[in-house]
Amino acid sequence: MVKGKITRLGAAFLIALAGVAFLPRGAAAQRGELEKIIQRRVLPNGLEVIVVENHGVPLATVEVDVKNGSFTQSPEYEGLAHMYEHMFFRANSKYPEVSQFWDEASNIGAVFNGTTSEERVNYYMTVPADSGAAALRLLSSALREPLFRRDELERERQVVIGEYDRNESNPFFALSRAMDAKLWPGNFSRKDIIGDRTIVLTTTPEKMRTIQRKYYIPNNSVLIVAGDVVPSTVFALAEQELGSWAKGADPFTVDSIPPIPSLPHNEGVVVEGPVNAVSVQLQWQGPSVGLDPASTYAADVFSDVLNDPQSLFQQRLVDSGLWETVGVNYYTLNHTGPITISGQTSPEKFGEALRALESEIAKFDKPGYFTQEELDAQKAHRAVTSAFDRERSSGFAHTLGFWWSVASLEYYMGYVDNMATQSISDLRGYARRYIVGKPHITGVLLSPESRQLLKLSERDLVSSEGQ
Repeated sequence: MVKGKITRLGAAFLIALAGVAFLPRGAAAQRGELEKIIQRRVLPNGLEVIVVENHGVPLATVEVDVKNGSFTQSPEYEGLAHMYEHMFFRANSKYPEVSQFWDEASNIGAVFNGTTSEERVNYYMTVPADSGAAALRLLSSALREPLFRRDELERERQVVIGEYDRNESNPFFALSRAMDAKLWPGNFSRKDIIGDRTIVLTTTPEKMRTIQRKYYIPNNSVLIVAGDVVPSTVFALAEQELGSWAKGADPFTVDSIPPIPSLPHNEGVVVEGPVNAVSVQLQWQGPSVGLDPASTYAADVFSDVLNDPQSLFQQRLVDSGLWETVGVNYYTLNHTGPITISGQTSPEKFGEALRALESEIAKFDKPGYFTQEELDAQKAHRAVTSAFDRERSSGFAHTLGFWWSVASLEYYMGYVDNMATQSISDLRGYARRYIVGKPHITGVLLSPESRQLLKLSERDLVSSEGQ
């Protein structure tokens, strides 16, 4: 879901606007709106097909999402969900020559790509509406009949290593990676999207086949077609192209994903880099949308309220001059999403700024920290942005694919309605359950000169809180 900041004047306008068009007007208001534009069908082989009809622009987006990603990776497969994504648009049995698939995609005017995240991998093509059937046939050939040619695998390995090299040149990547290693003890491979260099460089076609057989099956995938399309035609094409795709064993019954171990205590991370400001991140293990969906709604409202420039949180930290910026975020995942508070300050203000931030965090579950006005403004904002998100078919297809993968389509369809039920008590309960007094990782990125000036060690970042 889109997060943002609005002023009190803007919030008042959004409340009025949402009251007319978007805020719940009774039970399941958003669900009712979405049910008008989303049609769904499950084929006999378990493939779910979702169609969003929008004739505003003569384009169609055809997308396939697979419940794969870093969360499925044991250490010997670390980074290979992403590697598989790189091999997807390569040679297959129908288009066996190098670049033949790309040539076919170019012939139909396709803009296409794939992405890998923690809990989903998606592939999509946006084409002129009259080429939607051709795009579906192309994606079908890539899904069902990849060849994993050794020459292409070698080239794509180097592409992935090039991404790794670019990431490593960014000091913020070093901070994020060091913090992830501590935030997910014993499970880092299941959060590591880019992967391990050695694993990527030594992967084989056989490992790609293992991923294909286990996860690239219809009952672990969804086909989403959005834009200038006719649902009945799409359903018929899906049955024709993918109906004979063989169903497989549920990968998460055969090989269940191990739970994320809880953080035992606070830890600190200090990373040096060629930077001027001091960047700070505090991270906690947040809720799982599968185990505690109620807290995920509270988490989003909580973050929105604190990110509002007019909130007490922002006034005390940013308007006071202690911090240049401070932001709060919860990333919704089924297998434990992180809660992050990040900000930047100067070396001279670092000590006072961090103490002020910790003082605010300690108040998150206290009476009076949140107001009803703040909650109402952010609920309205979410309702409006969710409605606007639906206007662009390609973006809406990606949104549906993400939520289908990490939660469920039902979760997404009830999102705004459930957000609207959140109370101050819910926000305080979420803070108490996941943040206040809970073990967390505090990470700092700063220059070597600033670190020497501050005499900063990782031990200095570990408070008694959460011990």
